[in-house]
Amino acid sequence: MALPPVVKSIVTWLRAGYPEGVPDVDYIPLFALLGSHLTEADIATIADELASTADPTSADAIRAAVHSASDGHPLNVDVARVRARLAAGGWPLAEPIADA
Repeated sequence: MALPPVVKSIVTWLRAGYPEGVPDVDYIPLFALLGSHLTEADIATIADELASTADPTSADAIRAAVHSASDGHPLNVDVARVRARLAAGGWPLAEPIADA
């Protein structure tokens, strides 16, 4: 099934911005940031798409991160780190935080 255009652009950017894969420590803040701009269905689709091309351990980490991001709040320092990486890569939804 084809991905919706916005989801496809996000997945494409994430793969380009994290060519070695998203580090496990970035999943929770990443999905928390994405969750503030996207629907839960979009987040689930992105997670499934990333997990479909990841090794089984990474796929499990992605699914756990989505669950954790929806249950609580990641540390501000982690969100700031991921937000800065997204902004540096040209992500249109993230602005660097001056005090990060």
